[in-house]
Amino acid sequence: MADQSHQAAALPLPARAPRRVNLNWLGVAPFLLFTLLFLIFPIFYLVNGAFRTPEGAFTLDNMIALTGPDIWPSYWLSIRLSFTSALLGALFGSLLAWAIHLGGLPGWVKRAFLTFAGVASNFAGVPLAFAFIATLGRLGLVTLILRDVFGLDIYAQGFNLFSFWGLAITYLYFQLPLMMLMMMPAMEGLRSEWREAAESLGASAGQFWRMVALPVLTPSVLGCFLLLFANAFGTLATVYALTSANFPVVPIVLFQQIRGNVLYNPNLGYALAFGMVIIMAFSNTFYFLLRNRAERWRR
Repeated sequence: MADQSHQAAALPLPARAPRRVNLNWLGVAPFLLFTLLFLIFPIFYLVNGAFRTPEGAFTLDNMIALTGPDIWPSYWLSIRLSFTSALLGALFGSLLAWAIHLGGLPGWVKRAFLTFAGVASNFAGVPLAFAFIATLGRLGLVTLILRDVFGLDIYAQGFNLFSFWGLAITYLYFQLPLMMLMMMPAMEGLRSEWREAAESLGASAGQFWRMVALPVLTPSVLGCFLLLFANAFGTLATVYALTSANFPVVPIVLFQQIRGNVLYNPNLGYALAFGMVIIMAFSNTFYFLLRNRAERWRR
């Protein structure tokens, strides 16, 4: 036994294989760099500027000013406008996704709708403002047709494209197709087995939607609503081009503070942007929580 253990100890140990360096993370390196340069570092820059005076001293005055009578109404206006456009977009976008998914449309029609939705959801800014002015402005095509052909003067009835509801309707152009695109996977996630099981138990189509489909789809609808809210809350180019900066939503006031006019105060502008970041962070956090809850039904 001693000789055997002596011989075993004398045997050379097997050479260790060289450790391989895992380079898979290099695939996400460009994304991480992009995130650092255009998200993380700018947020730190905003936070630092929000708590500084123009001379560089620490102050809380900029954050306190957000609750003042000159700034808070802009936040409230942005919140109401974003909520309204997100609510309308979520409602009609969900109905449109439901109609396209269950309407028995030919495949090419469904693909055409999805293609248009992908384009329309990214159509904003100056082109969108010009399109709505040419369509629903005082001398827009639809306005003139309604007035001259049908005898309906929408502006005499109180409609104004450059008002709160005019902006909400304009926002719907990109909010509604975006909602439709986000809800299509949720609609497709409704399994046929669930409907068959409900029908085998004697449930009607209405009971299936009320007791099975809607509870499953609700987290997706609420999560997409929050995403639409964040999307509308940060919109600048469309409202700026449509109202010539005369509609004081937060992005307009921020633009004025940073770029300069009688309201010029860059550090207050940083505080405005920081307040927007906080609202966006809450909205997106709840969106991810609701999305994770919705995805449990697809596993």
